[in-house]
Amino acid sequence: MSSIALVGNPNTGKTSLFNTLTSSYEYVGNWAGVTVEKKIGSLKNGAGMLIDLPGIYSLHPLSRDESVAARYLVEESPGALINIVDASQLERNLLLTLQLLEYGKPTLLGLNMVDVASARGIQVNPEVLQTWLGVPVLPLVARTGKGSGQVLSLLKNSAAIPAVHFRLDYGEPAEQAIAAIEKMLPAGASLPDSRWVALQLMEQNPVILQILKSQLDVTPLLAICDVCQSELQSKKLALTLPQWIRSVRMDYIRSLCQAAMDTTARKPHNLTERLDALLTHRFMGLPLFIFFMYVLFKTTFDWVGGPLSDILDGWISGPISDGAGTLLQYLGASSFAHALVVDGIIGGVGGVLVFVPQIFILFLIISFLEDSGYMARVCLLMDSTMERMGLNGKAFIPFIIGFGCNVPAIMAARSIEQPKDRMLTTLLMPLMSCSARLPVYALFAAVFFPSRQAAAVLSMYVLGIVFALILCKVFSKFLFKNESSIFIIELPPYRLPQIKTLLRSTWEKGKGFLRKAGTIILAGSVIIWLMSYAGPGGLDVAMDDSFLAKFGGLIAPLLQPLGFGNWQAGSTLVPGFLAKEVIVSTMNIIYHAPDTAGLETQIAQVFTPLSSISFMVFILLYIPCLATVGVIRKETASWKWTFFSMGYSLVLAYIVSFVVFQGGRLLGWS
Repeated sequence: MSSIALVGNPNTGKTSLFNTLTSSYEYVGNWAGVTVEKKIGSLKNGAGMLIDLPGIYSLHPLSRDESVAARYLVEESPGALINIVDASQLERNLLLTLQLLEYGKPTLLGLNMVDVASARGIQVNPEVLQTWLGVPVLPLVARTGKGSGQVLSLLKNSAAIPAVHFRLDYGEPAEQAIAAIEKMLPAGASLPDSRWVALQLMEQNPVILQILKSQLDVTPLLAICDVCQSELQSKKLALTLPQWIRSVRMDYIRSLCQAAMDTTARKPHNLTERLDALLTHRFMGLPLFIFFMYVLFKTTFDWVGGPLSDILDGWISGPISDGAGTLLQYLGASSFAHALVVDGIIGGVGGVLVFVPQIFILFLIISFLEDSGYMARVCLLMDSTMERMGLNGKAFIPFIIGFGCNVPAIMAARSIEQPKDRMLTTLLMPLMSCSARLPVYALFAAVFFPSRQAAAVLSMYVLGIVFALILCKVFSKFLFKNESSIFIIELPPYRLPQIKTLLRSTWEKGKGFLRKAGTIILAGSVIIWLMSYAGPGGLDVAMDDSFLAKFGGLIAPLLQPLGFGNWQAGSTLVPGFLAKEVIVSTMNIIYHAPDTAGLETQIAQVFTPLSSISFMVFILLYIPCLATVGVIRKETASWKWTFFSMGYSLVLAYIVSFVVFQGGRLLGWS
């Protein structure tokens, strides 16, 4: 068995099962759209490759990531399917199941979340499901791994998964149309089961229609569909052919659920409903979310993250730096090599690494909110606000991911159904404060707002969201004025995340930051240090006479109205385009700071509280990093939109920083 496809609705636990079956980890979240591309892993038992397809509700795709699944089933034809269904939402999940059974490949049905269903007083009989559907049915709890051994055992023995012969009777008009279409399909064509293809065409599946158009003239096939639909209308059975097909399936599903489910002990008010009554309350929901975010930042910068960063800073500036200097001296290294390693590499990269504890704590708490099911509720809370601005609440999911990194956040926008919403989200994503900006905020907040660090940093995150919403309204009105938006989102049950899952999720988010520290930030630190070490007069020149000072001096006059018109600030902005983390490492090198405390002292002499706010706002809003620019180009497939995203953000950063600084001066602030 060469390939096995893992298919199911969003939030049914597919990706958790994928991780368990393949011994490989893919990002697991608890919101719709977490899987935006198919992921491939080798099964533990060597039975083949497992392909984790995007979560879909139907084979009729609404979004770009849903079309991945439909196209895969047609073009790549897996050897078998594992269909994961949520036992607590069985009726809704089985619509996709029937479409997959009609596909005709050997299928295994994973009845997941039986623990959630039981907690709600719902009992599902796997034997009844197996009898009605004609496929093996295995109860699972994917997030704990319960039942995964049985899945692997069945996959090891491919004969244990028999071929599917499931067939629904859609009534005389539809059956005649199916038979007629099957006869007209070309023999030997690279298509799945002919009956399945006919049904998908009758359902107006755009992926199937596009593939058929590439192989034959579909006009006669569409004519058959039109005749069938007219006959259904004349008999007052349905208004459209897809509606009729769906109604037949739903009748079958309702009968099946009635036979397989016992809901007599169903609990009317479970934990999820009780929590939702408070956390999604019309008036209390949003203030509670803001409170949770404040606690998040307070924990990150004051209660836990700050002390840990201080300890790490002491190690880097003390034993590590001193030890490296002693070793270089013992080896007889030149003064150039000594300065490069201690001041350039350790000083530059170390100045960024001290913020690792804060970044990982931030990711840990965000992972907890995601995996608990709360983040999906935040999208629901934000929907009315975002709808007034031209987007729907589902776009808030990528925005939240953007707090970690803008690159995967832009990729997550693929799960948004409408092209307009997807494009808007992509263009506005760089306004979200990613983890790369966090060291800058933390540094300046510690210097100028030591007693209100959490509030100062949180204000930058909120400011990014506010400007994203404002520009969303502007762009919707002038760039996408004739396009509408709809909102569909899955609300998973609340769960207490597992420690192992949280740690893995946190590591997956945070390791990108460490990877940058070892590549881009390291390279940037060396280049910046060399520019500060050399000048027109040779090597080891005074900092003010270095190439870095000359370069920064060219930009400084433009920044004067913003409150930070010195060459030091100007020198940080251009390398910051490569990665925003380089800004802090550049400052460490420029100011020859032995540790974070020394850098803070230097910054306090150059900036004022007002100019520091202006600088943080500029870092928040100005041109996105190189990696983000690259993914914008990939996702939009347009240089025009890519340059637009770079241009508007730079102009916005300049205008807002100008207003902040000059407006503050008029108010008498300093």
